[in-house]
Amino acid sequence: MITTLTFYQHYWWFIISLLASLLVFLLFVQGGQTLIRQLGHTDTEQSMIINSLGRKWELTFTTLVVFGGAFFASFPLFYSTSFGGAYWLWMIILFSFILQAVSYEFRSRKGNLLGARTYDLFLYINGFMGTFLLGIAVATFFTGSEFYINRDNIIQRGAPVISIWQNPMHGLEAIISPVNIMLGIALFFLSRIQASLYFIGNIDSRPIKERIHRQLYRDAIPFLLFFITFITIVFTKDGLQTDPLTGIQSVEEYKYIKNMIQMPWNMLLFIIGVATILTAIIWSLNNPLFKKGIWLSGTGTVMTVLSLMFAAGYNNTPYYPSVSDIQSSLTIYNSSSSLFTLQVMSVVSLLIPVVLFYIFAAWRAMDKKPITATEIKEGGAKY
Repeated sequence: MITTLTFYQHYWWFIISLLASLLVFLLFVQGGQTLIRQLGHTDTEQSMIINSLGRKWELTFTTLVVFGGAFFASFPLFYSTSFGGAYWLWMIILFSFILQAVSYEFRSRKGNLLGARTYDLFLYINGFMGTFLLGIAVATFFTGSEFYINRDNIIQRGAPVISIWQNPMHGLEAIISPVNIMLGIALFFLSRIQASLYFIGNIDSRPIKERIHRQLYRDAIPFLLFFITFITIVFTKDGLQTDPLTGIQSVEEYKYIKNMIQMPWNMLLFIIGVATILTAIIWSLNNPLFKKGIWLSGTGTVMTVLSLMFAAGYNNTPYYPSVSDIQSSLTIYNSSSSLFTLQVMSVVSLLIPVVLFYIFAAWRAMDKKPITATEIKEGGAKY
């Protein structure tokens, strides 16, 4: 029988998974920033691309902040363990997003000391580092990290520390894991694919669209290669299983593919999500007039990431395994806030549909007319 606390723990893992899915979708802004020079061969074309992305960059930044805040409030032990232990990894990610915010703010300002080209470089750094390292961070939900949890430290005077990171590199060690790298690269190329699909419907320029279709081929192949390899490894690797009565962790063979099989609705969600992404790419390549690819791929991305997050946290699975001490692994049960906190936050979470509707309405208003070269030359460039 599901208790009230268990219900809210499952509910908040769904909210976290949904925010993570939306964040991965919105990373098309970062992907587009790495394509400025490849798709835009003139100053006007590059300005068209940057202004197209400039309309959306705040959505990605805001979603990242909300994702971090929701994790802190609902599963504070993960926040203190990962953000407090793997701080170099998270600091680099956050610093790259600061570079993005500064670039959009000052790139087109008259008299800026660094020049537009320098800010374009900053945007590229954010585009690559932001996607690649976020992929690394998400991959640790399956590959694990080096930490130890000692709850007895809570009784210490002063500032008790119960999460102890075991690696002196404090998160940078995740970057040298081949499995983590595969998801990081896959996410990087997915963000570029979605950026291209977004540009098709948002920029009115034949030369840019011709380059986009060639670019889709270049990005789709490595994305599929690295994503399929990552999924194959994860679905065939051992994982951890939590005893629902004692909370004791134990190793289980083929844990993640078993999760998919034991939650068939989640397997269906994953298959439909991947198929939808592939459909968006194929239709966009074969039909130059098709402009809705970003919505197809975005829907598929949200479904796929949701499915992977469910496999990582549901079915008595530790969503943050510890490779130093498996009994320290974090689950949605042993790392959540109190029942009262989860209940209060759940009331606030009811506003999420309102926020999503506002984003959708604002998106449609901003993209009512595609960006043209004439608009940019006549002073329509904001960024």
